[in-house]
Amino acid sequence: MNRLRSSAFDGAWINHTATEEVDPRFADLDAWSLTSAMEAMWEGQLAAVAAIGHALPAITAATEAAKAALGDHGRIVYVGAGTSARVAVQDGAELMPTFAWPSERVRFIVAGGDSAFVTSIEGAEDDVDDAVTQIDAARLTQHDVVIAVAASGTTPFTVAALQQAGSFGAVTIGVANNPGTALLASAKFPILIETGRELIAGSTRMKAGTAQKVVLNLISSGIMLRLGRVYRGMMVNMQPTNAKLKRRAEAMVAQIAHCDPSLAARWLEQAEGDIKTASLLALGVDSVDAETILKNCDGNLRRVFAELAKDRDLHGDRHPKGAAARKHRGAVEP
Repeated sequence: MNRLRSSAFDGAWINHTATEEVDPRFADLDAWSLTSAMEAMWEGQLAAVAAIGHALPAITAATEAAKAALGDHGRIVYVGAGTSARVAVQDGAELMPTFAWPSERVRFIVAGGDSAFVTSIEGAEDDVDDAVTQIDAARLTQHDVVIAVAASGTTPFTVAALQQAGSFGAVTIGVANNPGTALLASAKFPILIETGRELIAGSTRMKAGTAQKVVLNLISSGIMLRLGRVYRGMMVNMQPTNAKLKRRAEAMVAQIAHCDPSLAARWLEQAEGDIKTASLLALGVDSVDAETILKNCDGNLRRVFAELAKDRDLHGDRHPKGAAARKHRGAVEP
């Protein structure tokens, strides 16, 4: 515990916390016309997004490692305090409706607990003991991916949580907006987004928060791309739980299978809302074969169609159902 606390508070890490400094260019921002202030704040948002470009190699490496670790049971665990925590929760909460990522495979380690999602909990970000307790309670393994976010890069709760997560062998990713900080040093995959001074000093919900959201969107979406939960730009794992999503699912099946939307609706109903299965049914694959092919290809439609095409080329089938049937009998290896 002392090691965690001392490293989190070590003044050597706080070399240059630009996000907390007043930018001389905007010292009189409150005296500007509202039009000029709005333009300046908008330009700051653009600069924040542009700053991410330098970090794309680090973001890509972290995403590849996350995908490799997750397997069939690994979890994505978001860690943060204050604004950074709320940005992280926003990203993680969207994984289930967008990609049908199981809710039990997402966890939030937040300073102050669940109540901090909408309320500022004073002193929570300094509570190193709570950080360690929450990480221990998560019972992490080497298949879990822990993404810790802190604009300053020095938040004691977040640094301690990431360090503790690393002791369990989890893949640790640190996202910070200041260089040379404890969070980045503690992460297996550090991601620095150097957004610099805020127009309103210390208001990291602005430039830093915008950059954090984009980075988290890139990581989580990249993981889902690599896991086959996206096909030809479509969220094919989505569950059609309301009228709008049902129409979207029907359009996906119609596009993938090149069939009429009314037929797509019928196949979706038969597939109990599963877009991938419905697409295969629409192409003439029976339900048993569709289930087997998807399982053998880890649910990746691009791999499914590649295998069916290969089998068709080998055996001269003109219809996917024949290839699917032989795949079910073991004629084609996954």
